[in-house]
Amino acid sequence: MAICTQSYGVFCLLTIQTVLIICVSTPTAGTHLFPQHYTMIHWAGRIEKELEKVLQHVTGTQQMRSIYNEKKSQFEIKRNNPKDLVERVARDISRLLNSKRKALEKLAREAELLQKDHIWQDEDGEEENPLEASTSLELEFVDDPNFKNKVNYSSSAVQIPTDIYKGSPTILNELNWTQALERVFIENRRDDSSLRWQVFGSATGVTRYYPATPWRAPNKIDLYDVRRRPWSGSVSGLTLKLMKTSVVEMLDTLSDDDYVNVARFNEKADAVVPCFRTLVQANVRNKKIFKEAVMHMQAKGTTDYKTGFTFAFEQLLNETTAPRANCNKMIMMFTDGGEDRAQEIFERYNWPNKTVRVFTFSVGQHNYDVTPLQWIACANKGYYFEIPSIGAIRINTQEYLDVLGRPMVLAGHKAKQVQWTNVYQDALGLGLVISGTMPVFNLTADTMSAQNQLILGVMGVDIAINEIKKKTPTYRLGANGYTFAIDPNGYVLLHPNLRPKIINFREPVTLDFLDAELEDSNKEEIRRQMIDGKSGQRKIKTLIKSVDERYIDEAMRTYTWTPVEGTDYSLGLVLPTYSENHIKANLSDQILQVQYFESLLPNSFESEGHVFIAPREYCNELELSNNNTEFLLNFIALMEKVTPDSKQCDNLLLHNLILDTGIIRQLVEKVWKNKDLNTYGFLAVFAATDGGITRVFPNKAAETWEEDPEPFNASYYRRSLDNKGYIFRAPYRTARDELLNPENDTIGILVSTALEITIGGKTIKPAVVGVKLDLEAWTDKFKILASNHTDNRQGSNTCGPNRGCEMDCEANSDDLLCYLIDDGGFLIMSNQKDDWNKVGMFFSDVDPYLMYALYNNSFYNRKQSFDYQSVCERMPNSEAGAAPRGVFVPTIADFVNVHHTLHTYYEVDAEAFDSKERSCVMIQTQYYLSNLSSSYNILQDCGNCSRLIHAKRINNTNLLFVVAEKMPCNTCEIEKLSQEEEECILFHIVHQLENTSDCGRGHSFHPSLSTLLLIQLLLLYPVVSPHLHFLLQ
Repeated sequence: MAICTQSYGVFCLLTIQTVLIICVSTPTAGTHLFPQHYTMIHWAGRIEKELEKVLQHVTGTQQMRSIYNEKKSQFEIKRNNPKDLVERVARDISRLLNSKRKALEKLAREAELLQKDHIWQDEDGEEENPLEASTSLELEFVDDPNFKNKVNYSSSAVQIPTDIYKGSPTILNELNWTQALERVFIENRRDDSSLRWQVFGSATGVTRYYPATPWRAPNKIDLYDVRRRPWSGSVSGLTLKLMKTSVVEMLDTLSDDDYVNVARFNEKADAVVPCFRTLVQANVRNKKIFKEAVMHMQAKGTTDYKTGFTFAFEQLLNETTAPRANCNKMIMMFTDGGEDRAQEIFERYNWPNKTVRVFTFSVGQHNYDVTPLQWIACANKGYYFEIPSIGAIRINTQEYLDVLGRPMVLAGHKAKQVQWTNVYQDALGLGLVISGTMPVFNLTADTMSAQNQLILGVMGVDIAINEIKKKTPTYRLGANGYTFAIDPNGYVLLHPNLRPKIINFREPVTLDFLDAELEDSNKEEIRRQMIDGKSGQRKIKTLIKSVDERYIDEAMRTYTWTPVEGTDYSLGLVLPTYSENHIKANLSDQILQVQYFESLLPNSFESEGHVFIAPREYCNELELSNNNTEFLLNFIALMEKVTPDSKQCDNLLLHNLILDTGIIRQLVEKVWKNKDLNTYGFLAVFAATDGGITRVFPNKAAETWEEDPEPFNASYYRRSLDNKGYIFRAPYRTARDELLNPENDTIGILVSTALEITIGGKTIKPAVVGVKLDLEAWTDKFKILASNHTDNRQGSNTCGPNRGCEMDCEANSDDLLCYLIDDGGFLIMSNQKDDWNKVGMFFSDVDPYLMYALYNNSFYNRKQSFDYQSVCERMPNSEAGAAPRGVFVPTIADFVNVHHTLHTYYEVDAEAFDSKERSCVMIQTQYYLSNLSSSYNILQDCGNCSRLIHAKRINNTNLLFVVAEKMPCNTCEIEKLSQEEEECILFHIVHQLENTSDCGRGHSFHPSLSTLLLIQLLLLYPVVSPHLHFLLQ
């Protein structure tokens, strides 16, 4: 759960508003009286009856139920067994990942043998330079939709970071022996044509990937090289900058399986983030907090190594701070000088077993004796590094991984385990992917050499998330049923709410299951059991956020989960009660197929209404399009070539689509064509189905139809299934929108309801029907229904000079406010002329005092949540926007550190990539109607003035009917309720045979001034597993 500060103060209120429930006083003669409670109840009843009568009559819900019963021989209702479904899907995903595992194991095995047999060539050798040879090749690239890129299947390609010298003997030899991997790449693709990118990421920074594709477009090349820039300023200022940058780079080598803390110390030690008092998880959010705190540090005081190391050891040895299974512990110290060896601290905490590795980094160019720093590293199974300039940061902050890799190499086949990564954006265009990774070890024959204790690199293969989604039964689960999967950290691999808005950003896509949904105690327990690898099922009542993120619904869901064998993932399935069954069409009669299909043809639209078809993959050869008209034409053209029973088509999808087409066509003939919609104040009538058909009548109404053609993605469709009765929704507006003109602009209020049918004792909701109300016509009708007119409109209860009368919503709009507000707190109708441009607004923007009274009297509940996938404008002074950014691509550091894949880091044009947008966390607030079903009288007392309010739910709808006096004063001090998003500002107030002799070289310099600042990193790293486990405070 994020901890946030609001951009406005909410801690103090000068006055407290009082809201009382009272009885209305006796009328006084000759005055306009506030309506009695029973009067408002009578108005509400008239509104309910009118809506029910007209909507049922025009939409034809009863007739549609009859049509389904008439055609029950053309379909059967099949049972969705959650346990069987989730276990079958888990097996399918396991088989998919296992097939990629075999390719990965072959690649790793062959790579080790190729490197072992390679004959080293020094820089004076006569062997051809592979870089020069590659420049003479002119490869031909072909478009491949599977890769979403141009590729060449006969070659691999190489990427080398700009901070690595491409002509060094090490790089040239690596290019030579990895060239032979092309044969293995090609063989793997021949054995499994579904393989995507195959990648080898070397410990030296070289990445070889297959198939070959251009790494970047020429106009995206960024020639900025910070190592060639002139540096100025004081020695201490530069050194401090180097330290900060080094720690930030070090944090980037960590992932969600790691735990870390960062401390600064001089005479005493303190965590750089005060509220991180123990090691904390190195997830994206925590690392951002660390980085911001580090970049704001100041140098001060003198250095006491004993204080710093004591702080570090006590955190690492605290058994309550983080998991310890299969982990090595590390301390990393960045300093610009010091002569104390702190030997007594190591004797007390770390010797003789040396369970904590210590790495030391000398930062900046100084003339001091670094022998103590080297001794500290060598005496504690670590390594000593020097970071004299900005150009050395990335290389030296990753070399510690070579040391951490020694136990893995010595463990041999026990460490050769495939690791599956977090979800991340593929830099080469595949979209969201996961990668399987496996270490490649040095198998040189000299067993006494440290060389054979090094990891050569990491082998990786990519799997697109869409490929995994295809294993899930999306459409048979209904619009609100879905599958999801999580990793051991609780991050989602699959989830309908996993929708990152920024692509190609550096971090992996980490969305916790409890952030993907609205959190509650039941879901916390489900998450815990899934992480523990258990199977289970639980039926719960839970809150659900609508697709458009404006509404909250309370509904029943059945959660079923099971582990995915051979991985550390867990798969879950969620089903509403009404999706425990689904329709399976059986249209074997080809003549019937043709008859139904005819109503999809555009020449039928004028008489039968416009058809939108859900853009689903009905057949392999069907070309998808974002333009629904174009997609429909593509579909029709394909259906003229193949039959719905073709092997290249999804028969369930196609048969259900055609069945629904026939059912709605009959509804049009029996009901819609016989109605004059204008008479009822309707702009359109429509129906949408699980099968993917949406028909809007009349045809001209389709010109203003803005709903998603995929019913499963449409908010009105999904909310109608979860709610009883009619669901009203106005076009969303804010106070910033342009004003509408009632004479020229027609506003349509969407009203929808789910069709529920029971056949053979099985209940399903296969469709949603509804209308678009003409706001102007129904506002007039609303005012009449909520007035003192008699039902036959013969006279009215007018006021006389000697007698009082009750005000009503039509005759007394100057004094009496009458509203219909939906369950999210948005205005649907009003008797006020000035409110024409406010329909669709959050009601607090219409009348903040009245909305607060409704909320304060529990008519509405409030729910706040956090959106971790939001996009914000980049801050003008942001440091990230002032320099080139990198794109996150899989590397050796990522693998030995944890969850990332084989990525390299290449630079792109800073202005083109990141000057406008940045990822951020937003606070979302939604309001929803409470379970209050009766009507209430309220007195809103504001001290100097007060007003009376009536409120009542309109039965069988999502509407609240509110009648209130106009507020005679504006002196109420209340909390201004809002539904707009706000940015959330995060608070920051051992192996016996291991060769440890290689621990870095020390150099002697003359003493000089130092920046008296040390930064310490506490890390955990598994002995055998290639995961780093860091502890964060």
